[in-house]
Amino acid sequence: MTKPETVRRIKAYSAESGYVYQYQFQDVHPAEQDGAAGNEFVYYVSADRKSMFPVRIFVRRDALELWTKRTGRALTGTEEYAAAKMRLFQALDEVEDFATKRPDLVVDGSNLGALLERLDL
Repeated sequence: MTKPETVRRIKAYSAESGYVYQYQFQDVHPAEQDGAAGNEFVYYVSADRKSMFPVRIFVRRDALELWTKRTGRALTGTEEYAAAKMRLFQALDEVEDFATKRPDLVVDGSNLGALLERLDL
């Protein structure tokens, strides 16, 4: 018997730039970037509602471990997902012509605290 297909919800985000993007979460998997371990969250984003492109957000494990030491508790998988999503929203707000530039996005020690603050964590 074949595995049922996963239904993915398409959501909208109104960026500070005035653009309204559509996005959907696709996948998360362990990854390594520049010698650092972490998880890569993959979203599909559309700026024109016609075509979607992948956006990868790398969440560094060392940033999560530092946050755990500072706060005394580890982030749950849902909270890590939320931090990655906040990083996506931050980039959609700040990067002009996001669809063309498609920047590499990282959650690390320099921005994890601010991203979690947006979530009241």
